Amino acid sequence: MTIDEVISKFDRGLRSMVGISRMSRPIPKSNASDLLADEPQLTDKERTHAAGLMRVNHVGEVCAQALYQAQKLATRSPELKARFEEAAREEEDHLAWTSKRLKDLDSRPSLLNPLWYAGALAIGFTAGRFGDRASLGFMAETECQVEQHLDGHMQTLPANDHASRAIVEQMRIDEASHAAAIREDASEVPFPVRTLMRVASKVMTRTAYYL
Repeated sequence: MTIDEVISKFDRGLRSMVGISRMSRPIPKSNASDLLADEPQLTDKERTHAAGLMRVNHVGEVCAQALYQAQKLATRSPELKARFEEAAREEEDHLAWTSKRLKDLDSRPSLLNPLWYAGALAIGFTAGRFGDRASLGFMAETECQVEQHLDGHMQTLPANDHASRAIVEQMRIDEASHAAAIREDASEVPFPVRTLMRVASKVMTRTAYYL
């Protein structure tokens, strides 16, 4: 790996952890919010809950950046490196959208972002060392579990929080597309590993909701 690649990866990791990211697509907007002159006012309880969920989503995108960067390092396939890079760029939109929404909700990213990033980087590199098909299988399962989390968020976000709901809905569409794009080349993740991933995800989401 060249020094330019090292600097690029360090820069992306730092931006992910501190919440500075570039978006290539505008923030999604819902048809409902377009029909309203002003954004509906949320109660304090609704705002706190929405912020907690968006913080969880932001952490998920921080971890996604780490996973993709780690697996790019682990694979020797130029084609796979390019696929991971393309997916990471799209995930960076999610990172920017959730960061902006947290600011709009007068909230902040997780205080534990450096820990989440470092952990995901280690897990992603380990998965990548088991081979390309295993690496793709791990990513497909990750995307599938993220999509399920987003489904749950759509059910519990305040009904009148159109801004957050529009972001989560587009993220859900993107995650499903990522999973479908890589599943045919991926090996199946063993059940014990899938279970461990779900347990780790629950710990992360419950912690990030508050911290």
